[in-house]
Amino acid sequence: MDTTRNSTPLKLAVIVASNRTGRFAPVLVDWLRGRLAEHPDFDVDIVDLAEVDLPTALSFQPDAAVSAELAKVSPVLDAADAFVVLTPEFNHSFPASLKALIDWHFGEWQAKPVGFVSYGGMSGGLRAVEQLRQVFAELHAMTIRDTVSFHNAHGHFDETGRHKDPTGPDAAAKAMLDQLAWWAHALRDAKAVRPYGA
Repeated sequence: MDTTRNSTPLKLAVIVASNRTGRFAPVLVDWLRGRLAEHPDFDVDIVDLAEVDLPTALSFQPDAAVSAELAKVSPVLDAADAFVVLTPEFNHSFPASLKALIDWHFGEWQAKPVGFVSYGGMSGGLRAVEQLRQVFAELHAMTIRDTVSFHNAHGHFDETGRHKDPTGPDAAAKAMLDQLAWWAHALRDAKAVRPYGA
C-alpha cells in the first residue's frame, strides 16, 4: 500500500467575518499572516467579507447581482482544503455577513476542517465560535478543537499592530494550525480514495 502523503500544498481560505467600518480585523489578519508564513503546508487565500455583499435572504435562483457576489467567493471556497474563520463576537454570536456566506454555500464546506480565530470583550469571541461549531456540523464540516482567542483584543496590540506579548497567542496559533493541517491532509487524502458520501 502506498502511504506517501500528497505533497501538494493545502489550499487554505481565511474568512474575515467582520464588515464593520473601523473594524479591528485587519490587525488580526496581519498577525495571522505572520503565523501562516511559518507554516509551509498552506497556500493561503483571504476571503474578506467587507468586500462581499451577500443578502441574508436566500433564493434557489440568485439574481445577477447576487451571482456576481458569489463569483467572488464560491470558487475560493470550493477549491479550499481547509478554512480559518476569523470572527468577532457580536451580541453573543457571530456577524450576519458570515452567516450569509455560510448559508449561500453547502458542498463547499463538506468534509473539510475549519479552525477559528476569535476576538471580543471578556469572552474573546468564544461564544461566537461555539455557535459556529453547531452550524458547521450541520454542513458536514469538521471543526478544530483548539482555537485562538483574543480577549479585549485592542489592549494586546500596540499602535503599529504588533502583539505586546505574543508567546501565548503564537503557541495557540501553532497548535490550531498543526491540527488543521493534519485534518486537511487526512480528509483530502481520504476523499481522493473515496468521495465523501459515497
